[in-house]
Amino acid sequence: MSPPLSSHGVCTCRPRAAPQTQPSSRQRRKKAGSSGTLVNQAIRPLAKAFEEKYPGIEVRYSRADSGPTALKILNEARAARLQADVFDGTGTVPPLVRAGLVAAYLPPTAANYPPALKDPDGHWICTNLYFLTPGINTGLIPRETAPRTLQDLLNPKWRGRIAWSSNPTAGAGTFIGTVLRRLGEDGGLAYLRSLAKQQIVSVDASSRAVLDQVITGEYAMALDIFNHHAVLSAAKGAPVDWLKLEPVAAPIQVASLLKDAPHPNAGKLLLEFLTSEEGQRIFAAVDYLAAMPGIAAKVPSLKPDGGGFAADILPPEVLAQNTDHWMMIFKDLFR
Repeated sequence: MSPPLSSHGVCTCRPRAAPQTQPSSRQRRKKAGSSGTLVNQAIRPLAKAFEEKYPGIEVRYSRADSGPTALKILNEARAARLQADVFDGTGTVPPLVRAGLVAAYLPPTAANYPPALKDPDGHWICTNLYFLTPGINTGLIPRETAPRTLQDLLNPKWRGRIAWSSNPTAGAGTFIGTVLRRLGEDGGLAYLRSLAKQQIVSVDASSRAVLDQVITGEYAMALDIFNHHAVLSAAKGAPVDWLKLEPVAAPIQVASLLKDAPHPNAGKLLLEFLTSEEGQRIFAAVDYLAAMPGIAAKVPSLKPDGGGFAADILPPEVLAQNTDHWMMIFKDLFR
């Protein structure tokens, strides 16, 4: 659902003394890294609206990081005590697909989504988007002097003034990966070797925490922060802005139905609601970036169609296949 890029969780829906003709219950898992706004800001209003739409179903949810979420489901499945019906995250899906635990199911609403935002095998559909961009302290970097291209980041004046999170899926890893995908392996590595000379500070914290350090002036700029975090902070008076510096990494939050979900019908209803226009407008209303085309962000420029920038969509399979390689480059060049 929103920030950190990377967040995960679990939700369970149980019947409120519903008759047999109604779906009994369902769950859903969310991928949340260090930020708690995912639950407080998005899941609660979504669950409330869903329960009002389907009064016979109660939604229960819990959160955990991506690895623990996948491990929890795997352990439950091995013990034949599966609790969740639906799970979500930016990278939780691949290991569960390999284990044969994910249903091949897309809700009818999937017809409204482009191919890049739904799995061709039916294992997931995107619920909301993330765009990772540089963020700057506008008191330290006037907007007119801010870098506009990858090449601009190599200007010696930025040496020692840039930070990024060491997080693999919302920080150094995604920046490195998107550069390689844009410039190719050889060209990307050549660029990254030059960038390493800029003495980028690696912070073992979330991209949100790194952005907060930019806001306080500890660093002038952060790479690969969630662009909507900068807008939320700026709205509260913080001296911060985000830059449309391409390539923009775009990991996506996706949701899936478990094959042996204890309440599959309710789980299907939940997936359909999350990806319906009603559900997507709730995402947008609580400052998340809805995946459904045509649902604008509160600040339209945060999304490519309203902001005039291109994004490199990073589906779960791309992250699963490449993150280890990207982080090896990070350790070789930037540690």
